[in-house]
Amino acid sequence: MGWQTMLADLSLILFMVSAAAMADGPTKPPPPAPKPAPAATAPARAEPLAVWRDAPGAPALGVWLASQQADRRQQLTITLRYRPADLAAALEHGAALARSAGTAVGHARIILEPAEQAGGVEAMATLAYDRGDSPAR
Repeated sequence: MGWQTMLADLSLILFMVSAAAMADGPTKPPPPAPKPAPAATAPARAEPLAVWRDAPGAPALGVWLASQQADRRQQLTITLRYRPADLAAALEHGAALARSAGTAVGHARIILEPAEQAGGVEAMATLAYDRGDSPAR
């Protein structure tokens, strides 16, 4: 019965050492590290179905949209290229184009692209299946 008592004593000692080590550990798990802010990403850009350019003789944006097949999954994207000094004019022109689109589309995405070589404010609109709520995603 000697070796059994010695084994029981060693087991008890091992238990006490383990319990003491656990008592010295942290009582709560460390808080999770804060998630990094998502990086800014470019909006989804699908292949355009139709393209409109603001040019002499071109139909108004609202007229052009009325001639296109309506589909709620389509996104109207208005892209404005402008010289950096013409930012205010580009913003005003983009807002006017979005208003002229009317209710033909749910909402328009406006992209501003400063370009030194732009000849004033250049406007282009595209229709594509790149809406965020499209089932194709």
